[in-house]
Amino acid sequence: MSGVTDLKQLLSGMRPSLVEGEFVYCTVPTSALSDHMHLEPVGFFREREGVTMILPLVAAREAGLATAPAMRMITLEIHSSLEAVGLTAAFATALGNEGISANVVAAYYHDHIFVPASDAERAVTALRALSAAEGPV
Repeated sequence: MSGVTDLKQLLSGMRPSLVEGEFVYCTVPTSALSDHMHLEPVGFFREREGVTMILPLVAAREAGLATAPAMRMITLEIHSSLEAVGLTAAFATALGNEGISANVVAAYYHDHIFVPASDAERAVTALRALSAAEGPV
């Protein structure tokens, strides 16, 4: 299944869901990634400088890793296609209009938006308003 590509359908049906817990971005050398997989990252990405991991805050602290500020994860509960056009721009604009930064991870089934923990409830409200403005699916 390839997912939804129609922007109106994506926006009206995205159902933003705030995931329990706080998450942080951390980095480790590429050679040390396997030593940290037990921390159960929700995501990771390899760059020249090392591997960025997105970890539960508690796991990162227990491992003694330096972390970025605490984030909350909002999952858009619609199976978006990796080829969909405009979804990221639409929700980034809605969040930007509220002064909320957004770090986006597009996975196979869903888009996940990491926002500062202190802005999480406002972010969900803004995303729900964007979805409602598009009307029912």
